[in-house]
Amino acid sequence: MANSPPAAVPAESATTTADSPPAAVQAESPATTTAQTPIPNVTAPLEPEEEGNVGDLFWAYKFPNDEKEMDRLDLAHAMIVKATGSKLFHAPLDWEKIQSILDIGTGTGLWAVEMGDIFERAEVYGNDLSAIQPQWVPPNVRFEIDDVESPWVETKKYDFIMCRYMTASITDWPKLVRNIYNHLNPGGWVEFLDMNPEFYSEDGSYTKDHTTYKWNQAFLGAIRAVGRDPTPGPGHEGRVREAGFINVTAEKYKAPLTPWAKDRHYKDLGMMNLVLTIDGLEGFSMKMFTEVLGRTREEVEVEITGVRNELKANPPVFHALVEFDVVYGQKPLAEPEEQTEA
Repeated sequence: MANSPPAAVPAESATTTADSPPAAVQAESPATTTAQTPIPNVTAPLEPEEEGNVGDLFWAYKFPNDEKEMDRLDLAHAMIVKATGSKLFHAPLDWEKIQSILDIGTGTGLWAVEMGDIFERAEVYGNDLSAIQPQWVPPNVRFEIDDVESPWVETKKYDFIMCRYMTASITDWPKLVRNIYNHLNPGGWVEFLDMNPEFYSEDGSYTKDHTTYKWNQAFLGAIRAVGRDPTPGPGHEGRVREAGFINVTAEKYKAPLTPWAKDRHYKDLGMMNLVLTIDGLEGFSMKMFTEVLGRTREEVEVEITGVRNELKANPPVFHALVEFDVVYGQKPLAEPEEQTEA
């Protein structure tokens, strides 16, 4: 079940369901890792003009949203799909009944475009704070600039609403869940998918003494300081149930932070995660650490250099992981009165 602890056995499967808790990921021996895991040169920092710019217009919580971040989001989409069973969605959608789909926080729009290709008869809408989506898309896919935390004034309802990779983006999750409930057709489905960015290890190799641990905890603290929840995933199931959804299912998946795992599936995920983390390290850290935590630019540069060195160490200095929470539920066919927006 969703609250079951990970089983301490070697990983054998790429997928994990609510009835099958994540298995422990087995590490390679140092010799094998050294021979088979070349680490790419992905240490080039963001140029000063690349830090934020477009994001400054919209993201009060000071995350980057420039071209480099768009490329990173595309890779994140690929990693998320691979990490969660190679599925674009997990809810048991009825092909014949899906006529309208909403992708909240669509980012570069890859998920919406792929869903538009699959559900050719459905209208797929993607919203985001920034217009960073492609211009050439399937005819049934549309993008619009919108703040999902503003009042939902439209009367349109959907058959499926996806909300994924929104960690640190929402100030009021219960309110968002209520709005989603109110804008689903009876029998429609919602799905939440978020990565928990708090790193951990199953074998005790990742400790408080590591620079990466200290950076990670400071990063989580900075997100909390600006009124966002850095780890919303574990709370999704409770919020979805409280909102009135039925047939609620919670699933957990995981991915190594670096390519230390013996299993090829997890090793590939670790390489993708390494590139994602190092590519975003300075962009995520600089504004948050200087403007929220009050550190100097020089202090931040020293810290993230230490993090890079630990992440790229070969053989690895720790076997760190991240977890993904997937929660989906259905709006009852006989729906009660709509919930009042907070």
